[in-house]
Amino acid sequence: MNKPEQRVLIALRKMIAAGELAAGERVFEVTVAQQLEVSRTPVRLAFRTLEQEGLLVQHGGRGYQVRQVSAEDVAGAVQVRGVLEGLAARQAAERGLSAVDLEVLEDCLARGDALFTKGHLTDEDLQAYDELNLRFHRVIVAASGNPAIAQALARLAHLPFASVAALMADSHDLAGEYRRFNFSHMQHHAIVDALANREATRAEALMSEHANATLRYARMFTQASERTRPR
Repeated sequence: MNKPEQRVLIALRKMIAAGELAAGERVFEVTVAQQLEVSRTPVRLAFRTLEQEGLLVQHGGRGYQVRQVSAEDVAGAVQVRGVLEGLAARQAAERGLSAVDLEVLEDCLARGDALFTKGHLTDEDLQAYDELNLRFHRVIVAASGNPAIAQALARLAHLPFASVAALMADSHDLAGEYRRFNFSHMQHHAIVDALANREATRAEALMSEHANATLRYARMFTQASERTRPR
């Protein structure tokens, strides 16, 4: 995924969750491109991805509109992902990580450390974290040796914010995002420690809790609906 598309994706997810783009609202390539100061190409690609994630639906065969999504929809999907990824971590710990998998996970930790050591984040850092976070989760799922988990997660990815790839961040509050993502990265360290030491129960609990941190997105939908509810 190119960086302009990734930036557009992150911004649009946040706008939908926060109610800045309301359920049923039409979205147009030209308007979004102008608002985010990018060309139409990354917007077009982002729209397609958001359709796959269940956040946009096609409107009359042309263009897209924002799908109606509730906090309960998001929470339910995220909780299921937490169970699946927790199971993947448990089974990976029971099997034991290969040297290659451990090396990849430790590389993810090192790259994350480099991002957070300077004490602040940039938009480019958020995009870099998105990439290493996706890599981190995929390695653990593969290390479980259970293809059914990957298949179930792939089906789940079509539900709003259920995919680990569905990163959402607020570029206007990078200080707050630094705290949130730094905490997430510290969870990565704990998960790798549990996996490397073959502590299956601990790895499962940590991974499930890590996934459930995305329930913050469900709270955003609740807050957005309360703001737009007629008085």
